[in-house]
Amino acid sequence: MEEDLDPQETAEWLESLEAVRRAAGPERADYLLKRLATTTRYINTVPTSEEPGYPGDLELEERIAAYDRWNAAAMITRGSRLGLGGHLATYASAAWLYEVGFNHFFQGGHDQVYFQGHASPGIYARAFLEGRLSEAQLDLFRREPEGGLPSYPHPRSMPDFWQFPTVSMGLGPLNAIYQARFNRYLHNRGIKDTSRSHVWAFLGDGEMDEPESTAAITLAAREGLDNLTFVINCNLQRLDGPVRGNTRIVQELEGVFRGAGWHVVKALWGREWDGLLGSDELVARLGEVPDGQFQTFAASTGDYIRERLFHGLDVPHSDEDLRRIVGGSRAGHEPQKVYAAYRRALDNRGAPTVILVQTVKGWTLGAGIEARNANHQMKKLTQDEFRALRDRLGLPVPDEAFDDGLPPYIHPGPDSPEARYAAERRRALGGPVPRRTVSHTPLPAPGEAPFKALEKGSKQPVATTMAFVRLVKDLMKEPETGRRWVPIVPDEARTFGMESLFPTAKIYSPLGQRYESVDRDLLLAYKEATEGQILLEGITEAGSMASFTAAASSYATHGEAMIPFYIFYSMFGWQRTGDQMWALADQLGRGFLVGATAGRTTMTGEGLQHADGHSQLLASANPACLAYDPAFAYEVGTIVREGLRRMYGPGGEDVFYYLTVYNEPMPQPAMPEGVEEGILRGIYRYSDGGGQAHLLASGTAIHWALDAQRLLREEYGLGVDVWSVTSWSELRRDAMATTGVPYIRQALAGTEGPVIAVSDWMRAVPDQISPWIDRPWTSLGTDGFGLSGTREAVRRHFGVDPRSIAEAVLKAVDTGRE
Repeated sequence: MEEDLDPQETAEWLESLEAVRRAAGPERADYLLKRLATTTRYINTVPTSEEPGYPGDLELEERIAAYDRWNAAAMITRGSRLGLGGHLATYASAAWLYEVGFNHFFQGGHDQVYFQGHASPGIYARAFLEGRLSEAQLDLFRREPEGGLPSYPHPRSMPDFWQFPTVSMGLGPLNAIYQARFNRYLHNRGIKDTSRSHVWAFLGDGEMDEPESTAAITLAAREGLDNLTFVINCNLQRLDGPVRGNTRIVQELEGVFRGAGWHVVKALWGREWDGLLGSDELVARLGEVPDGQFQTFAASTGDYIRERLFHGLDVPHSDEDLRRIVGGSRAGHEPQKVYAAYRRALDNRGAPTVILVQTVKGWTLGAGIEARNANHQMKKLTQDEFRALRDRLGLPVPDEAFDDGLPPYIHPGPDSPEARYAAERRRALGGPVPRRTVSHTPLPAPGEAPFKALEKGSKQPVATTMAFVRLVKDLMKEPETGRRWVPIVPDEARTFGMESLFPTAKIYSPLGQRYESVDRDLLLAYKEATEGQILLEGITEAGSMASFTAAASSYATHGEAMIPFYIFYSMFGWQRTGDQMWALADQLGRGFLVGATAGRTTMTGEGLQHADGHSQLLASANPACLAYDPAFAYEVGTIVREGLRRMYGPGGEDVFYYLTVYNEPMPQPAMPEGVEEGILRGIYRYSDGGGQAHLLASGTAIHWALDAQRLLREEYGLGVDVWSVTSWSELRRDAMATTGVPYIRQALAGTEGPVIAVSDWMRAVPDQISPWIDRPWTSLGTDGFGLSGTREAVRRHFGVDPRSIAEAVLKAVDTGRE
């Protein structure tokens, strides 16, 4: 316990608190304690007197920032003539937050920086000054069909530049936390020394309203991620107006983060406030002024500010001084204060840091934009506004440069002091940022034994979920690649039969295991370890997807290819976190998503909210996703082996796989000869029954189709072929892309009779291929909501049980005879 430096004062405080408790009750006392514990005075954490010396050439850095401000605004304004738009105010507000990072903090090759998406024009402008982008590229901002720059950070659009997609808002902070955690995971497992890596996430205060933004902050504190810094630009505005019109977002966020265990650094006021903040009364007022009112102060005259904010105080400043100070003197606009905050963050140990930095939205862009509610929607400056900006920034732009009606791009020249300084700073810090580099080292193909085991089949009923888990368990034993598998589970490992991995692969925890497990005497004991391989995430699909994304892009972020598989209730994957899966595709992630307990009717007793009949349809809309619905264990093995080849072999394709597997134990047949191509391309004939009609089935539905085939033969003498469709969406993509004969038509060539498709999915899933079926088509599926009941009863309800399938076949055959 810390030494009490003033016991008498402590006793007085305790006595006062006890008096509150007696007079107003324990709830009031608890409230006061929480306020004291989670918020501090509304002033800078690092006072001017404690700021470290600034290590750079401020004059040069100010000129560099001026060029970047200008070119960012010019880029957006020039594009607006085509109706393309862009965001002027965000970068203008946050410019120094990035410039100080570029000049002094962001380590190329080590750090991961999540840039605020709406600030991308400023990041492009900095890259232009560094010679990494051309004027022609800037002029094609938001004109990607012509080879231009994407609107936001999109790695798939600029795979050598952007590392992380940060729009949709909220995903950046979530992914940043799990990236910092994954860096520690790699380090603790001995795969890569990431001790120099630091994760920076630049966020907006309005963005913090997204639930994902704060969803994992307790994890970051719990695991002591001092390799992580959030920089929240508190300009007090979001898209339509104040972030907190009637309260104060800085204090709210301070309470949230401090309460979660983060180190909080506030950087609020510029140097011109130093002579004013000695007044405790003024500090108290600032801490009580609602943000909506303070935004009004920032855009008001000095006399209004004096009357409403400084009334009754002796203020040695003119009205013009007050207008200038209150209107714009913010810590976020002063590089010395930004540097001090960043330095304080990096010096902190044992916890992540959040920097709450105050700025004015639209700063330097003129009175018509600064601190105005509508500034997020302002897409251009007038020529007069550009001339005023030129004068304010002191840039050498002659009036005749506006003769064509457009603001010019300006560059000081590759040999200018500004360009040389920027280049030298980046060299000293390890190279350009942002930059995405891929040094693809193919992983060796695993041995055949794990796959052969599935190809042999099994008379013992085995669910395809269990077949997948057994396969991966064997692959994790591979001498060269086994340690690169990253199992990710949202607290359902036992549901999926993965508890056998606990004592061998172990569950990752940076703390190791500080307790004796209750099942320590059992063979399959629960085991946590610092070097553990399994990421058991708890009940968070969003966190699990963020972990998956970090592992899936490790080949680029760290030059270390990892093989993540994230196994989850299929209902709670694409439906709940589909936005993250889209971002995963943008980030060029590679790995296996596994939707277990799949299908609308296999989860007996669970009902509507657990019954997935649509994730295959949602997955089909993601261009980077290869979605498969295997029926048999050998199909699972064939698909996984091909996935390893495509993603981790010599080609290194930027795709990921989605496999749906089932919890229904069924006998597993041996793999027939010659079916590998059909498995991978989407369809093959599994059972030749006479060819009078053709049943196309995927996943667990193939067993219903086989029962219907038998029923039709025995009761009606009708010979029906059964086809295994492993991927409806891959068949559709092939048909849409080919200039020749689609594979589905090649597969069915030489056959006759109607086609009846059946699956445990809504009919829109198999209907994807119906345009390429040149004969009568019928689809059966599980449209509607799921419901609880026995599998047999629920399948009768949806009309996909063997008898209903047989009736559909008979109807299709009879219709064809008419």
